[in-house]
Amino acid sequence: MVAGFERVRAKSTGRPGYAPVDLLKLYIYGYLNRIRSSRRLEVETHRNLEVIWLLRRLRPDFKTIADFRRVNRDAFRQVFRDFVRLCRELDLYGRELVAVDGTRIKGVNSPVRNFTRAKLERELKKADERLNRYLSQMDEADDDDPGRSAAATEGLQAKIAKVRARRTVLEGHRKTLEQSGDEQLSLTDPDSRVMKTAKGAVVGYNAQIAVDPKHHLIAEQQVHAKVTDVGLLAQTAVAARENLEVEEIDAVADKGYYKIDDVEACEAGGVAPHVPKPDRSPSRRKGLFMKARFRYDGTADAYVCPGGHRLRPTYFHELASGTRIQYANRDACRSCPLRPRCTTDTHRRISRYANEIVMDRMAERLAAKPELARLRRQSAEHPFGSIKQWMGQGRS
Repeated sequence: MVAGFERVRAKSTGRPGYAPVDLLKLYIYGYLNRIRSSRRLEVETHRNLEVIWLLRRLRPDFKTIADFRRVNRDAFRQVFRDFVRLCRELDLYGRELVAVDGTRIKGVNSPVRNFTRAKLERELKKADERLNRYLSQMDEADDDDPGRSAAATEGLQAKIAKVRARRTVLEGHRKTLEQSGDEQLSLTDPDSRVMKTAKGAVVGYNAQIAVDPKHHLIAEQQVHAKVTDVGLLAQTAVAARENLEVEEIDAVADKGYYKIDDVEACEAGGVAPHVPKPDRSPSRRKGLFMKARFRYDGTADAYVCPGGHRLRPTYFHELASGTRIQYANRDACRSCPLRPRCTTDTHRRISRYANEIVMDRMAERLAAKPELARLRRQSAEHPFGSIKQWMGQGRS
């Protein structure tokens, strides 16, 4: 084993396996020259003088090349970390801030071969409707001319058999989903998922990177099957801090990463996150006072409303995401002249998680460094644009 790569052990009657260093060189050459297919890499070992020189006339077949990548996934990650270590030794990282962002990379799975629970239900319903329609047409054919029913219904019988076969396959997919507990099933590329992009939905992966702004170099990269970015900030930023070998580091990300548990995990992992709060308040749509108008007093554990009244804890809800506390002041709301602008109910309620103090600290950091939002766009989005154009997937 060299640098974490496994060398194929041949049978006693077979040839020695290819050295991992040679196959790694071939993959790096393919990446730099936009050759991603193992079959195309095999062709290059026969016709491309650069590759013939690089591999010293070795000619691995496409299956050997593909298996090398499949077996050594973890070792490829170690190569990336070794490259980060080299760049760090050359002082190419600022090691003070990382910008975290994600993008959707297309997989090799067609949308037709991807199924969600809702899609399976729709397809099964369509199959049932077709089946009922064909059966009704067969009954009508029998009633119109019983003597010619066999000839007239021969085509319908073939269609019915096809629909029933399709329905059996769909039922199998639904059973597979129920047994796995997953939300989606991809037949060609099992790990890929349907994800929304600016150009519509694609079946692919959620690629995450942490970029050091000094020279726009990537300090950490991860690929997930998770559809959204929520919950991925700590995994990416903490790993980047470890790669850069610093005790503490700032991390900036967009609103899609706003999650209390994730921010708390960042702080515990030596990362000071800077994530703006998304506007998800229903009060804005109703034209009412938003939660931001209510000032939290940590000493008294109470909210001060725009009318100057104090809302104190009234209910505690134990949720999977943590303890959520509800603050209210029924008596003050009854006589408050601002109530029509505050709530459509008898009194206003404000919810707060028990660990929401971490979000207050983050809001203070954001207010102190508003320029980080611009720096994030310049740092994290630039590599993704280059990578996607390099892969022929456009820049968005």
